[in-house]
Amino acid sequence: MRNMNRRSCLRLIIFAPLFAPTPTRAHDAGHPALEAPGARQFVEDMTVRHGFLPAEMERMLSAVNINPRVVELMDAPRDPDKKVYWREYRARRLRAGDIADGVAFFRAHQTHLLRAEKEFGVPAEIITAILGVETRYGKILGGFRVAEALATLAFGYPRRAAEFRRQLESFVLFARENKLDVLSLKGSFAGAFGAPQFLPESARQHARDYDGDGSANLFSLPDAIGSVGNFLRAHGWRRGGPISFPAKVSGDPADILRAGREAQYKPTMTRQQLADAGVEILASNSIPADELYLLADLENRLDTEYRAAAANFYALTRYNNSFKYAAVVQDLAAEIRRRAA
Repeated sequence: MRNMNRRSCLRLIIFAPLFAPTPTRAHDAGHPALEAPGARQFVEDMTVRHGFLPAEMERMLSAVNINPRVVELMDAPRDPDKKVYWREYRARRLRAGDIADGVAFFRAHQTHLLRAEKEFGVPAEIITAILGVETRYGKILGGFRVAEALATLAFGYPRRAAEFRRQLESFVLFARENKLDVLSLKGSFAGAFGAPQFLPESARQHARDYDGDGSANLFSLPDAIGSVGNFLRAHGWRRGGPISFPAKVSGDPADILRAGREAQYKPTMTRQQLADAGVEILASNSIPADELYLLADLENRLDTEYRAAAANFYALTRYNNSFKYAAVVQDLAAEIRRRAA
């Protein structure tokens, strides 16, 4: 530091915690990310655009490798013979232990859950269910260093390199903004992290400090609770609105399902329009007259379960683009609410 001015010295001191040494995992392999094509340009971009010192970025990218396992998992083929049907998918996520753990989480974190419900309009049991489906209520967080996974995909996965360069940029910024050690945070092979499993761009947009420590840390369960609520509100959650209702379909639903695909799975049909197309909404309670719906098909081996899905169902699919995911969050939440009452 002798040849640096005082301001540069202070900058290194400020950012040093972001780049604390982290032991290499057994599955780390390949060459340092700093040696990969495009890495030096990333260093320059982070220096010019965000005020990092080149040494800071070089140190980070030298401490993580281009990990072949990450690429293998991204490219793993899907076996069409191993399709998971709705009933099986639901059964895996609504086991007795999962529900009991959800009830325990709901009760233990009720203060923060009810705060989020009041602030964002998202029911406490929905937030609980999402954290249950994503990480078993914060217990299973992933074993890959996020910086390494994202660097591998940014510089060693050409097909989606531009996308993951943005995610890596957001991750480094998120760590700096929230005083987190960028090299120690672990998550999925695709770079999702924390109890809600946010990708970095979502983390920067939606993470909230709910435990009052000045940092929006997604590994903090109170922060995770507030962040999930904030995410769903930003993606169209309607306070007090329905999620979905069971539906009975008469005739061939191909046209109405195609209309849903063409509308990018947004609810666009009134109850009367559904009825005209042969879809009856089955509900014991009153159904909002002004609600729009999408017909969601939950395929089983020999039959299909249908639901008339409203705006809040669509908001859940923004978290994970799957009808099964949204439906299982709704069902798990209902079980948690029923048993926690």
